[in-house]
Amino acid sequence: MKNKESRTTVALDSLGCKLNQAEIQSLARKLEAAGYKVVASDAQADIFILNTCTVTHVADRKSRHLLRQARRRNPKARLIAVGCYAHRAPADLEKIEGVELVLSNDLKADLPDLLKDPTLQPPDPFPPARSRTAGRTRAFLKIQDGCHNFCAYCIVPYVRSSEYCVPADDVLTLINDFLAEGCQEVVLTGTEIGDYQNGEVNLTGLISRILSATTLPRLRLSSLQPCHISTGLVELWRDAHLCPHFHLSLQSGSDAVLKRMKRRYTTSDYKKAVELIRSMVPDVAITTDVIVGFPGETDSEFKESLDFCRAMQFARIHVFPFSPRPGTAAATMPNPLPDSVKKERSNQMLALSMQSVIAFHERFIGKTLDVLWEQQSGGFWSGLTGNYVKVYVKSSKTLANRITPVRLVKLYRDGILGNIQRT
Repeated sequence: MKNKESRTTVALDSLGCKLNQAEIQSLARKLEAAGYKVVASDAQADIFILNTCTVTHVADRKSRHLLRQARRRNPKARLIAVGCYAHRAPADLEKIEGVELVLSNDLKADLPDLLKDPTLQPPDPFPPARSRTAGRTRAFLKIQDGCHNFCAYCIVPYVRSSEYCVPADDVLTLINDFLAEGCQEVVLTGTEIGDYQNGEVNLTGLISRILSATTLPRLRLSSLQPCHISTGLVELWRDAHLCPHFHLSLQSGSDAVLKRMKRRYTTSDYKKAVELIRSMVPDVAITTDVIVGFPGETDSEFKESLDFCRAMQFARIHVFPFSPRPGTAAATMPNPLPDSVKKERSNQMLALSMQSVIAFHERFIGKTLDVLWEQQSGGFWSGLTGNYVKVYVKSSKTLANRITPVRLVKLYRDGILGNIQRT
């Protein structure tokens, strides 16, 4: 390895979900420990590593674009593709000029060793994620991997088929490591974190242990399914250290479409989960994902979905036009919708999402909420409340990684403009 002044530089980037972010942060820490110098994702590095996503054809295209962009930025760089797209279709990425290594999900954690010896086989394909990107105020911690649900549209069970849960004691150790680094918030992530089970410890038990055994200021969860919501789980939000934000996957507000998607709940089940959360967690934000234009989705079924989303009063809706993934059941379903229909329905659902965001934000004008400050741009600092509202303040002081009370004044950009309150 080079000396400290001339260490090999590595730029890392990631597409897709919070789980991918957790994994790329973990990989950055491993590379640092191995003697590499981790630099910004857009820097001219000796090595560029992309953690790819393949959840839609758009994600595939973005992965290819970022690799080609890195090649143009530095033609001499070693390009490496890892992750879900690399797992599903490695040949697609091997064709890109400059890409010298394509690793599946089972191999990417051992990249530091593989860079030295490409023939080396990894001893453990599921090490826990334990790092955060330098300067970040939030850490993404992978506690679980793998999925066996096989929803009709989803490629994830094919690229993350091996199921694994990080032992609870290891999770606590990693969180305490984050605290020692000054981290203010940890996001628990995985493919299906609601299915977490390590020995006798389920997700509810794991959260309880984190709250009782650490001094973490903020704990946030990534995506859950309606079937994961129980009174015992939601009761934990009596602890103010748990962020009042649930990302609860919906995918469609039509029972007929949900059935064709092979989802494990009905709209009635979903509504009950939302009502339970809102009855027990004040000021909670509930965000969701919705797929529009699923094969055979009729005008009336789309209207049902739109009306259901409106009735749920989400804090935000993440909208995805259906993208057929090779090998999934939905890829060969009859009555695929034309792109023009999917685009029109996407626009309608996106318009509802924007209305929902504004309505949710307006509820907090005049209130004071705690904000974790993350970055500065143009004289404004921005950060997030516990319920995931983006807040801006004008300040010349350094606020990075601080949590302060802020009085929310008016809608601004994609969030709310506020005034920091003295404590």
